Amino acid sequence: MKMTTLCYIEKDDCYLMLLRNKKINDINEGKWIGVGGKFLPGESPEECLIREVKEETGLTLTGFKFRGFITFVQNKTETEYMCLFTANEFSGDLMECDEGELRWIPKDKIGELNLWEGDRVFLELLRKEKPFFLMKLEYEEEELISHSVRY
Repeated sequence: MKMTTLCYIEKDDCYLMLLRNKKINDINEGKWIGVGGKFLPGESPEECLIREVKEETGLTLTGFKFRGFITFVQNKTETEYMCLFTANEFSGDLMECDEGELRWIPKDKIGELNLWEGDRVFLELLRKEKPFFLMKLEYEEEELISHSVRY
């Protein structure tokens, strides 16, 4: 079972986005995503979130919100269970990421990026400030074939 976190860090009406373009054999290659990663043994979602954000960005989160729980089903990989967060309080300086390019992207321009189709669905829920949600996204290759949301 694969457990992960994903965080959209907010500043000045922008999200910090990561263009995944540095890792070999990366399922996210060429896609823009938030920051986060896999749980280490014994980690809580909060511990994983804070560690992954620090490793990928150099930032230390001081305020964040658990926004949703997402189940990703894809025919090429194992099912992934993801804890989705937003954050708007942090300290530190942005550093270079070894997984790709980090950029602050205005929220109204996010839709122009090369995103996973499922990410468009949950980013819209974040934009609308929807309450905590459960979501299931099902893919064949890179095509979103179904999704469901519960509040």
